[in-house]
Amino acid sequence: MEFDLNHDEVNEGEKSGYCEKIIGGGGGGSGWSSSFTSSASAVSSVSSSIYFELWHACVGPLTSLPKKGSVVVYFPQGHIEQVVSSSSMPCLEMPIFGLQPQIFCRVVNVQLLANKENNEVYTQVTLFPEPELGERNVEDTGHEDETGEEEGGEVSPRMLTPHMFYKTLTASDTSTHGGFSVPCRVAEDCFPPLDYTQERPSQELVAKDLHEVEWKFRHIYRGQPRRHLLTTGWSIFVSKKNLALGNAVPFLRGEDGEL
Repeated sequence: MEFDLNHDEVNEGEKSGYCEKIIGGGGGGSGWSSSFTSSASAVSSVSSSIYFELWHACVGPLTSLPKKGSVVVYFPQGHIEQVVSSSSMPCLEMPIFGLQPQIFCRVVNVQLLANKENNEVYTQVTLFPEPELGERNVEDTGHEDETGEEEGGEVSPRMLTPHMFYKTLTASDTSTHGGFSVPCRVAEDCFPPLDYTQERPSQELVAKDLHEVEWKFRHIYRGQPRRHLLTTGWSIFVSKKNLALGNAVPFLRGEDGEL
């Protein structure tokens, strides 16, 4: 099942005559692929902009997406060939449909999605064919730049969530008997403040993943020297997400405190 991570966007993919394209973006932006899909598979609209930030943190910095309303060139034959190559029936022959080798299209919707089974993030782009645009000189690339500032002066939501950190998991982080060790500086920036007047300062954290599933962790400050740890609840998270040594985990906190 897939989840729509867009916010304040209207899904226009159900209009007739639209072409929907999937762009896989797991593994730091590598492994791009395409396939046909139904817009009905995208459900559960998310309202918080922190999910936009989280999606980009998972997909990696090498990914550039077209903006809604921009013009792109769609290559249907290449799309069909990719569908055949990824099919469970590799001998399947797909019809050509008599389509043009390239079709100028307007981007009418961009959905940021995540697969519930393996948490792989990808993009569904809905296109509306406008062949007459091929006769014009199209100069607008319609992509975000590396700083997160879109063409036209619009600022991407990625610039609005500064409280974020990554950590590559160590052996103790993935142990069923251990916890998640967090550097002091990033814990104080990303997590709610602890009451350091307590003998063993601790609190319960509630964080949501890409699918808005809540995970509860005990955040404690202890040890010699003292350090920040996520203890109770962390091993369950590791098990359910199939995390392993070397995986990277991002934590983000919105300005409203949402984790």
